[in-house]
Amino acid sequence: MKEMLLKKINERSLVAGVVGLGYVGLPLAVEKAKAGFKTIGFDVQASKVDMVNAGQNYIGDVVDEDLAKLVKEGKLSASADFGGLREVDFVAICVPTPLDAHQEPDTSYVESSAKSVAKNLHKGMIVVLESTTYPGTTEGLVRSILEKESGLKCGEDFYLGFSPERVDPGNKRFKVKNTPKIVGAIGEDASEVISRMYSVVLDGDIVTVSTPAVAEMAKILENTYRNINIGLVNELGRLCNRMGISIWEVIDAAKTKPYGFQAFYPGAGVGGHCIPLDPYYLTWKAREYGFHTTLIENSMTINDGQPEYVAERAMHILNRNKKAINGAKVLLLGVAYKNDIDDYRESPAIRVWKELKKLGAEVSYYDPWVKSFNNMYGESGTSIPTLTPEIIASYDLVIITTAHKDVDYDMVQKNAQAIFDTKNAMKDIKVKDNIEVL
Repeated sequence: MKEMLLKKINERSLVAGVVGLGYVGLPLAVEKAKAGFKTIGFDVQASKVDMVNAGQNYIGDVVDEDLAKLVKEGKLSASADFGGLREVDFVAICVPTPLDAHQEPDTSYVESSAKSVAKNLHKGMIVVLESTTYPGTTEGLVRSILEKESGLKCGEDFYLGFSPERVDPGNKRFKVKNTPKIVGAIGEDASEVISRMYSVVLDGDIVTVSTPAVAEMAKILENTYRNINIGLVNELGRLCNRMGISIWEVIDAAKTKPYGFQAFYPGAGVGGHCIPLDPYYLTWKAREYGFHTTLIENSMTINDGQPEYVAERAMHILNRNKKAINGAKVLLLGVAYKNDIDDYRESPAIRVWKELKKLGAEVSYYDPWVKSFNNMYGESGTSIPTLTPEIIASYDLVIITTAHKDVDYDMVQKNAQAIFDTKNAMKDIKVKDNIEVL
């Protein structure tokens, strides 16, 4: 089986599949097709399938022309019929792994995808899970579903592995194509074949580890590391505010050290699909072993409470301007979870929105990247169409919650009654009389 699959990879006769055509799946499908493999994307959302088949891009990290060209040439297509997996030799599962209402892992998307693959699993097939999850998911949950539903045996009839996605939306330097790829598979043959497939598709180094669990834990570590350090600067930021010290200036000074320090920055909270969620996966799994991840949980508590802290600071700013937050008009600049992207998943700005409304404020937002939102917190909104001096002046407080670059911050400063800058977006503005930073 190994030699047959390696031959297919080298000859580009292997048919590749991707389950889930979101921020992870579509860029990966495009790269597989660009590498010369016939590629089929599968998704339950008909709108995504239709857009891909029409050559219409909806993901910022995909080049419009690349997608249109690949579809036109017949190298890339999409389908909502998972029966098409029967003709696929290599399938990557790239579906969401959110938290449920109790802040515990929701593996329903992975389970559903694994069952769809299992129904169409055939001998000589390769299955790779890319969705971020807790250690043991691939070797336990996914393997069990595949073997039970198909009657085939892992390692003998099909190969199974885990290769975590490392997508950073909006990153201009590192994309799917050139980011190092970790591969952990069940068995040496599976590891060799999966690594070979990624090596011909991607330009980044292929980092092979001993088991899928190691690869799963590596991904969790990457994001938990960031979560802890963000929690550290958020807590120090609160202390610096009480001490009358600029946390931003402190960080700028500390990062001049050429070794032993990496700069992280405070904000309204932590957003995106991975960093706010992955630590919960780890702490949940740790409890199975009677282990309490105290440091990790403390950082999660700090970051989770940051939107409330921002709302409280906003209330104090309004109070100093002799205005009550109840009935105050507040404008948020940005609801995307990071600058210059349209992704608002787990955005702390939306939680700030919710907290301000709970305090009685009349909240609006402007975001040139996110025209409207509807999210898990039960909040929805539509961006005001444009920023003008008159509009800025009409608000009692402007809060910068996302540091989009295409905002005229100089104009905002000149016309705002009061500004709360949680992203240090106005660091180069000379007149700061109406600006307070996080």
